[in-house]
Amino acid sequence: MGKVLIVTDSTADIPKSLQEELGITVVPLKVHFGEETFEDGVDLNPGQFYEKLKKADQIPTTSQPTPHQFEEEYRRLSEENPESDIISIHLSSKLSGTYQSAYIASQTLGEEIPVTVVDSKRASYAIGVVVVEAAALARKGASKDEVISRINELLEETTVFFMVDTLEYLEKNGRIGKASAVLGSLLKIKPILSLTEEGEVYPYEKVRGNKKAVAKILDEFEDRFGSDPVHVGISHAEVQGEADELMEKIKDRFNVKKEIVTNIGPVIGTHVGPGTISIAFGRSKM
Repeated sequence: MGKVLIVTDSTADIPKSLQEELGITVVPLKVHFGEETFEDGVDLNPGQFYEKLKKADQIPTTSQPTPHQFEEEYRRLSEENPESDIISIHLSSKLSGTYQSAYIASQTLGEEIPVTVVDSKRASYAIGVVVVEAAALARKGASKDEVISRINELLEETTVFFMVDTLEYLEKNGRIGKASAVLGSLLKIKPILSLTEEGEVYPYEKVRGNKKAVAKILDEFEDRFGSDPVHVGISHAEVQGEADELMEKIKDRFNVKKEIVTNIGPVIGTHVGPGTISIAFGRSKM
């Protein structure tokens, strides 16, 4: 039996040290500032991206990897690890064509190189929770079926909420309705956003101010996870201090087995903007 290899994309916002530790292969999406094109996390890191964003006349655009890029990556992995099983876990298909590109590549390869492609129906480190737990299990020598079973558990339970400083980026990129953007800006309301079961952004609740938003989110997590061991990921856009402080609150209140504070990368950052904080919870078996 060959080993199980985990592939994801750059929107999972998994820290590079953790990618290397667990042997996770990351395929980058692209960010376009006018005529300039950058690969997410390869030649444009989060710090560089937010600096460019401040100076940009227009919000940048993004694009997914091509099927050919995925096919090349799968071939490389297969050549380096003969008889291995590849599981490729990606950004919600409702938010990007990345999953579709990976799926097309897997169909092109067919039985030559079997690849299982998974639509996470999530974004940022909410994907990371699933990927990291799966990769940790694969590292322990679990079979493909065991890893897929664990992924399916995580897809059922992993929950994410996020707060944005402004709905401008989501509205301009077509990820949330214009009416919600106007409402948020006029009333100075802090929207708590989440993802539907199908992986689309929706306004979970609207509250006044950060403190009330955080309290509401943590109460919701307590209802869902109680004292169960949890894998918690906080991803943020240029608000490291707030993210660190929030993680300390979470550690005081929950049974945290795995904690990650990470930067929201260029692609997700294009759609949510600076000041965003995302909190993802899943049950941990690490």
